[in-house]
Amino acid sequence: MTVAAVIFDWGGTLTPWHTIDHDQLWRAICAPHCDQAQLADTVAVLRSAENDLWQISEREQRSATLEEVFARAGVEPSQALLDGYFRAWEEHTIADPDAVEVLRELRRRGIRIGVLSNTMWPRARHERIFSRDGLLDLIDGAVYSSEIPWTKPHPEAFRAAMAAVGVTRPQDCVYVGDRPFDDVHGAHEAGLRTVLIPHSDVPAFADAAPDAVIERLADLIAVIDRW
Repeated sequence: MTVAAVIFDWGGTLTPWHTIDHDQLWRAICAPHCDQAQLADTVAVLRSAENDLWQISEREQRSATLEEVFARAGVEPSQALLDGYFRAWEEHTIADPDAVEVLRELRRRGIRIGVLSNTMWPRARHERIFSRDGLLDLIDGAVYSSEIPWTKPHPEAFRAAMAAVGVTRPQDCVYVGDRPFDDVHGAHEAGLRTVLIPHSDVPAFADAAPDAVIERLADLIAVIDRW
């Protein structure tokens, strides 16, 4: 079967998986910019708002934005706080060491490359990260859930990603991700083939049956060549 496009998840796929202490991260973000007497409460309401919106996303496959997190928490972010937020995340967004070469190899085979990410961040932030790590010019189309009504595993999210790379037949697309439910089950429901990069901290899903499983991103090329 022809592989016309490979669409990647972002966090845990194009970036290496690692556990993040979100409470400590929010504290580090807020500490330089918030009233110290209110710091614990500010961190708590922001973390709660973020959790609430991710839970809504999981239940309803409805997207959210970072602006909604702050609005739900009742916190008006200064530009300095927003800048500090994204600086704090930089060390957690470094591309997988294999990513550039894998995308180049796909390009050499004439395969279009896409990204579909469940994210609350705006496109400009993701593009800045991809540019920093040498990936931006290797991506033909990207869809961020912050810009559309849906999150994975909603089939419309996958259809939007297919449209972004200019491919109409789902069977010609491969989705690569680390989440059995959002990525594997969701992509299969939309008709795409799937490759799973498993991580122990990501919940299993009984109905997820990937077409291939790889241990590292560099193994993807051999899988694609077999197809």
